[in-house]
Amino acid sequence: MGTHAPDMQRAAEWLAARLRLCGPLVAELWPTQGHPAVYAEWLGAPGAPTILVYGHYDVQPPEPLDRWKTLPFAPTVIGERVYGRGVSDDKGPLLIAVQVADAYFAATGGLPVNVKFLFEGEEELGSVHLPALVAAQAGRLAADFVLSADGGMWSAEIPSLTVSARGLAALEFTVRGPAKDLHSGRHGGSLQNPLHAIAELVASLHTPDGRVAVDGFYDGVTERGSAERQATARLPFSDAGYLAQTGAPEVFGEAGYSTLERQWDRPTLELNGLWGGYTAEGSKTVLPAEAHAKLTCRLVAGQEPGRIPGLIEAHLSRHLPPGVTLDVRPGEHGARAYRIPEGHVGRRVAGEVLEQVYGVAPLEVGMGGSIPVLETFQQLLGLDTVFFSFAVGDEDIHAPNEFFRLPRIAQGHQAWARYWARLAEVGRATALQHG
Repeated sequence: MGTHAPDMQRAAEWLAARLRLCGPLVAELWPTQGHPAVYAEWLGAPGAPTILVYGHYDVQPPEPLDRWKTLPFAPTVIGERVYGRGVSDDKGPLLIAVQVADAYFAATGGLPVNVKFLFEGEEELGSVHLPALVAAQAGRLAADFVLSADGGMWSAEIPSLTVSARGLAALEFTVRGPAKDLHSGRHGGSLQNPLHAIAELVASLHTPDGRVAVDGFYDGVTERGSAERQATARLPFSDAGYLAQTGAPEVFGEAGYSTLERQWDRPTLELNGLWGGYTAEGSKTVLPAEAHAKLTCRLVAGQEPGRIPGLIEAHLSRHLPPGVTLDVRPGEHGARAYRIPEGHVGRRVAGEVLEQVYGVAPLEVGMGGSIPVLETFQQLLGLDTVFFSFAVGDEDIHAPNEFFRLPRIAQGHQAWARYWARLAEVGRATALQHG
């Protein structure tokens, strides 16, 4: 699993030890074919609901290092923010749940509900080994639903509850021309340049108005009703504020939809990487042998992640310029779109608790990103997932200078403690219903 495997092992061991410090928690390292998962449980509340708390301790690479104003792996407090890789995604939110368990044990000797923790080390790799682990440990992981420390709120000023997430499909492709790099003066104009060809291919994937041009891509996608669209339009969002946050000159996307609709409710196809030829300093006059691209698609309800790469491959094959060959490699993971059922008890309790903490009912919002483990929990355990993270979407997640707002720690402590207590009350009053 690469040069940082020992670091990941140490991180998992630290997390297991931290869980044991809470008190009577049984904490274990569960090996996978990659990085280990950390599991812990306390089942001392007979008759109370059982929740599976999910999070991940792995992080994205810190590069580019020269863009950081602090050391990425030395958490640094500046004002009311702590900076460092992973402080928002997902180490800070994950630790909040652990600290609340610690506080409950110290104050009362137990928890209001039965709690199982599952913290993985490969979420940023697409949770590639988690399905096999969950299948093997399905009995140990049985619960009423999943409460996720991963995710995040829409805004730091307005509480929000994420109720949906888009799915994911991915692929890479290579365009090959000559058997080796050639002199561009000697051979240019006589052979197809793979960089030119791949640029033409990439341009063919969208129409000028931003719609994906792949045949069959939108099959199964349904339009949202007018009431849903109006509810999204009423949210406190502006394109001007969004542009100020991102630094982009203007918004762009599929015609006929607002920015939030494009982010939450419409599928996308994005080019994530494009490279080939000579890219180092200075000039090297070559006609490159090959060029490469990486794509990911965010999917909505009605789209099957296993079908989308094949549609894209067929499109690329049909539009392949002359003089080159095409090699397509589907991504290792995918996920369907997800939505928490309207009447789910975990969703209802989350809304109640956030209103108690913030004094205003939370907005119900979507997530433009994808969390593949949602489908794993649903398919293998039959469990829905409730997002309950106190990270915020603007905290430079995956980018240099990632940060976590320190006041959110206290807010998260209060909310997680209230959540477990309220869920215990609901569980005593009525039989817990699944979605």
